[in-house]
Amino acid sequence: MTTARRVLLKNFYSPLRGLPKAPNYATSTSSVNPTEVSHFNALASTWWDPYGPSRLLHLMNPLRHEFISSCRALKPHSSSHQDLRYLDIGCGGGIFAETAGRLRTTASVTAIDPSSEVIEVAKQHAKRDPLLQTAGKLQYLNKGIEDLDTPSKPDEQYDVVSLFEVIEHISTPGIFLKRCLPYVKPGGWLVLSTIARTWTSWVTTKMVAEDIVGLVPRGTHDWSKYINESELRTFFEAQEGWGINGGMKAQGCLYAPGLGWRMVAGGEQWGNYFFGVRRDPEIR
Repeated sequence: MTTARRVLLKNFYSPLRGLPKAPNYATSTSSVNPTEVSHFNALASTWWDPYGPSRLLHLMNPLRHEFISSCRALKPHSSSHQDLRYLDIGCGGGIFAETAGRLRTTASVTAIDPSSEVIEVAKQHAKRDPLLQTAGKLQYLNKGIEDLDTPSKPDEQYDVVSLFEVIEHISTPGIFLKRCLPYVKPGGWLVLSTIARTWTSWVTTKMVAEDIVGLVPRGTHDWSKYINESELRTFFEAQEGWGINGGMKAQGCLYAPGLGWRMVAGGEQWGNYFFGVRRDPEIR
């Protein structure tokens, strides 16, 4: 058996890889990977090209909002609360942040990303929409989560904290997730999208999407960093104060050329998927 095949099999069968422990990276104090930042810096100028390297993100964006709405509608703690506060971590060029900022139910969006070039693209693009120039409506910060002030009281926390297409680019996902948790207010949601670590996802996202068809630039993904839905569920079940009474939800999604992204029941077991977990509401 070749060394490459041994590594592949080890990653495929490794449970809770870095969730919540990642001993090989335990000395790291930052979730920011310079190689990842460099990769996305190179894509900054094309971020808002709907036919460019970020095309799949543009097409996926409506499903992000659909998934958030489905999470917030879950009972027994569903909420019609208006004036929502969003924190978009790893916002990139602002595809989700801008559309969230335009919603009538949105009070404010804070969007952060460690790439200075990508953040600058996001800021410049947002200037095209006067609505987003309203004071406090949309704020972009060139920061990683480690550099953001930790909330000291509930009104500094957020109703929705989003991590779209982020966690599969993090070397220490468990440590990173724990850093994100304090920003969610009681009753609020942490929502993310990522990719399951399966043979199917390797074929579709690496071999086909990157190497054959070129839907995304080569090197965008590292298959060994993909995270299975069961690993995320196990991680959050171990966190006190999260996900009780059905406050955890997963939904698979699939890209079909010519048709776009579609929600697919059970797809979280083998490919792209959304995952949401609610911070337990305070008992009054």
